[in-house]
Amino acid sequence: MNDIRNTGKLITLEGGEGVGKTTNLQYITHVLTSRGIDLVVTREPGGTRLAESIRSLLLSEHDEKISEMTELLLIFAARAQHLSKVIIPALTNGKWVVSDRFTDATYAYQGGGRGLNEQTIAQLEQIVQGDLRPDLTLVLDLAPEIGLERARKRAALDRFEREKLEFFSRVREAYRHRAALEPQRCVLVDASRPLDEVQHDILEALERLL
Repeated sequence: MNDIRNTGKLITLEGGEGVGKTTNLQYITHVLTSRGIDLVVTREPGGTRLAESIRSLLLSEHDEKISEMTELLLIFAARAQHLSKVIIPALTNGKWVVSDRFTDATYAYQGGGRGLNEQTIAQLEQIVQGDLRPDLTLVLDLAPEIGLERARKRAALDRFEREKLEFFSRVREAYRHRAALEPQRCVLVDASRPLDEVQHDILEALERLL
């Protein structure tokens, strides 16, 4: 799938609950658009009408428990639609794409959090994405107890946010592991610091890509 690219780049923003993704997504958008870059901003799960419907299924509580494998397959179903309708067309047309979460979130939440086999996730990643991978992944890192406290103050908690602290500790460790495995792509950003320091690190990473 790398052959689809013109001059477009794929940037993904990752991290657990309450790490400041929304604020920093706005900052990234401002930096890139101020450089005259034609940009598509999107999110996962979601990004299209059908994928947003799958997102609602995933985040809502149900009388029937969603199995770990069902959750994983729903996420990749949403991702396949998102790639087909948003990401690939944008990259083909030379646009940059910034996505609030992508496949690293699957390794973190379904792999680290749920305990699903990483090889299973990798197989689905290859089936759905081919060789397409982000050009830059920014991982906002924060102690889960701090992030969850922020999330509780923000809005009603969804199905994932109601998980126990141990779940989010595993998610965090999985993210850190992913960042360590691919330092050429991933930048681990300490999100516990003041916002200007966090955004300084983000700007440095963006400048390198630019």
